[in-house]
Amino acid sequence: MLLERLIANIVTNLKKAAPRFELGIKDLQSSALPLGHAAVKDANHSDNNLNRTRVNSLLIISNGHGEDVIALELIKKFLKTREFNKIEVMPLVGNGNIFNSLKDTSFRKIGNLKVLPSGGFSNQSFKGLILDLISGLLIISFKNWKIVRSKSKEEFKIIAVGDLLPLLFAWSSSCDFGFIGTPKSDYTWSSGPGWSISDLYHQLKGSEWDPWEMSIMKSSRCKAIIMRDSLTAENLKKKSINANYFGNPMMDFLKKNTLKLQSISSFKRIILLIGSRFPEALNNLDSFLSCLDIYEISSICLVLVPLSNNANIKKVEKVFKSHGFIEQKQIFSLGEESVWSKNNIFLLLGKSTFNEWSSLAQVGLANAGTATEQIAGLGIPSLSYPGSGPQFTRGFALRQSRLLGGSVLVFKDKKYLVKRLDMLLHDKEKRDEQAKMGIERMGDKGASENIVLYLRKKLLSQ
Repeated sequence: MLLERLIANIVTNLKKAAPRFELGIKDLQSSALPLGHAAVKDANHSDNNLNRTRVNSLLIISNGHGEDVIALELIKKFLKTREFNKIEVMPLVGNGNIFNSLKDTSFRKIGNLKVLPSGGFSNQSFKGLILDLISGLLIISFKNWKIVRSKSKEEFKIIAVGDLLPLLFAWSSSCDFGFIGTPKSDYTWSSGPGWSISDLYHQLKGSEWDPWEMSIMKSSRCKAIIMRDSLTAENLKKKSINANYFGNPMMDFLKKNTLKLQSISSFKRIILLIGSRFPEALNNLDSFLSCLDIYEISSICLVLVPLSNNANIKKVEKVFKSHGFIEQKQIFSLGEESVWSKNNIFLLLGKSTFNEWSSLAQVGLANAGTATEQIAGLGIPSLSYPGSGPQFTRGFALRQSRLLGGSVLVFKDKKYLVKRLDMLLHDKEKRDEQAKMGIERMGDKGASENIVLYLRKKLLSQ
């Protein structure tokens, strides 16, 4: 809240100092689009009539792991169009290693990149915020802001992916910009009990987005606004904000492996998601293995453990050994780097294998953000056992559970978690019942293509 108040004051001061950034909604109202399939149809139809005037430069600003994944997919599609002499990305959280896979002369990664102690989750923890400030958060943010401000001289178009910070940067640049609001959803406060202070605050506003964020969205230079679900877009429309929904781009990166699934279909299958931020991920791994330690299962159970690119495999294997798992020579041919077993449980360890393995599981043990949402979209129910954070706290887990309509359930007691896990592994009807809302709220694949078409029409062709 301290950081939000600080940024809110900055927005207020910038408005006073820059009256030329007059906020208005008339242009947006006159071009309002319907939601869902009608909006997609309009975007597809308009692609054939785009103004083909070449836009020289595009900057995409993202602030988080999930946002980086979405930004990467958008950049790939924009590079294929060859409409730009220059495409740049500025990841505001971490070092943006995910973008290193792009090899194109017209693309580059910019900005002051640093992995901060909170991993970009300073809003989840006051301690995380203090550690980030000590590590230079304000200085890094100011340097990046200066870079973004300079883009107006080169007539850049900007796409902000995330929440307040990239949105604020894009608005303060004097450039035309679009906004993809990924982390906030009105399902988090409209589903469930709704009696916490934050829930009442959101009900009062009518949106999880804050007044200063909505004010920026109403800027005449904000040409495109895209939300992660239809409910959030609808609620913003009630505030005279032309927000649209085209599906959830996070579902576009997952692969269904029918052949691999057939080879392991006789086994019970769990995917274990420990998060990408270390050492917290090791603590999550230790917690979940403690649950498996007390799980007595009579049949063979495969536990898929996909790791992020930056994971230290030796440290992960050390945790395996501490729980009595022994490395095996057995190969399941799923792209695993190693196999470990104890009793009837086999752990398959893989690096950068999430996209390949996500559809193979029956149940997830998940202390993660984006990855948990993605398997929910695939119809895989999951159970979480949150630790002390700083990323995956109990508060974060409860919010995520409500976002996904109970597709992920949060536990404080390992025995109850194991009991539910056993039920889900042996009862397909129970799995389907828990997972159905996650499928609905995450939406179908194909959103990235429709988002790019809409951005080209509303922002990049002007």
